[in-house]
Amino acid sequence: MSRIGKLPVTVPSGVDVTIDGQTVTVKGPKGQLSHVVAEPIAVNRDEDGAIAVTRPDDQRKSKELHGLSRTLIANLVTGVTDGYEKKLEIVGVGYRVLSKGPTQLEFSLGYSHTITVDAPEGITFNVEAPTRFSVIGIDKQSVGEVAANIRKLRKPEPYKGKGVRYAGEQVRRKVGKAGK
Repeated sequence: MSRIGKLPVTVPSGVDVTIDGQTVTVKGPKGQLSHVVAEPIAVNRDEDGAIAVTRPDDQRKSKELHGLSRTLIANLVTGVTDGYEKKLEIVGVGYRVLSKGPTQLEFSLGYSHTITVDAPEGITFNVEAPTRFSVIGIDKQSVGEVAANIRKLRKPEPYKGKGVRYAGEQVRRKVGKAGK
């Protein structure tokens, strides 16, 4: 049995969960999210209000989807209660970020032009310093995707470590040219 899949998802107070066939909709203080669970997996409510994810058999596909479905539903509950945040930092002389409102950032990353990034719906940006900012939202997948796309603008290079990186990310460094 899947160790993750058999754990029930606890629903905190203030969160409303609606299960309609394969669609799970979660409403909370930060917003509403929904997810369509893959076909062989069943989702039910327990007596104590927790969400139980079950699989019908021990086929490989069912086993693969069991833990995944439970984790995705747990991410929905966490998203509408606490939300998700990815912190990023910029390393490099002259590299910086400017806030153009809560849904727009302007980057100076050593190119001949500045790069403007608009947030998709449900995502906001928070700039703490010219070299530190964060991506905030209730959907874990979209927060991670937006953060990855911003990091892709100028990946950390291995010689000096310049570029956009996740906070706390360790960049593998290479030795440069050897002198005479």
